[in-house]
Parts: sequence; structure tokens; C-alpha cells
Amino acid sequence: MTAIDQSTTPVSDGVILSEGAAGKVKALLEGEGRDDLALRIAVQPGGCSGLRYQLFFDERSLDGDIVADFGGVNVVTDRMSAPYLMGATIDFVDTIEKQGFTIDNPNATGSCACGDSFH
Repeated sequence: MTAIDQSTTPVSDGVILSEGAAGKVKALLEGEGRDDLALRIAVQPGGCSGLRYQLFFDERSLDGDIVADFGGVNVVTDRMSAPYLMGATIDFVDTIEKQGFTIDNPNATGSCACGDSFH
């Protein structure tokens, strides 16, 4: 029986929150003085890549939610959105050109320049 090195095996069974994004989410929650909120990501059809994303803080717990912990930050996905987010990575970019959360989703089709698919 061979051991699998988890550090080099890609995670493709759910959404991934980068270390930078987790740090930004923690800072935002601390700024609000709230530790009872989770980062919820939801997917709706639409946008030029076929998917439109919603990222928001949520205190609700819905039936069928999938919860993952990333360094103390809970990321919640509803059961309808979860299949569309398999292997998707949420990151936070802070450069001169742009600042904000980005989503790299291998399930999205095509490319998008309008920004409508990345809300």
C-alpha cells in the first residue's frame, strides 16, 4: 500500500480559499467585529463564461450546505452551487491594476472580459 503525499495532490472536491484570500476575509470580519459569519459562495447561470458568482458574508446555515475551514475562515457553498465549484480557487489580488477577490474555476467555459461572470 502506498501513501499519498497530500501536499502535492490537487484538491478537486470543493472550493479552495487561498492563504491570501483567507487573510483578507479574516481582516474584514475583524473590522466588522464579527466572528459568527462565514464566507458564502453561490453560483447562478449567466455571464459570458456561463457562471455568475456571489461572494458574501452569511450567518445562515442552509440544509445541504458544504462547509470548509481555511485557517479559521469558514467557506460555505450551497448544495446546488457545489458541483459548479469543484476545484475552483478563490484568491485575493492587491496590485496597482486591481484589487479584489478572484475566482479561478476550471468548470467555467470560455473567457470573459465584461466582468459580469465575476460578481
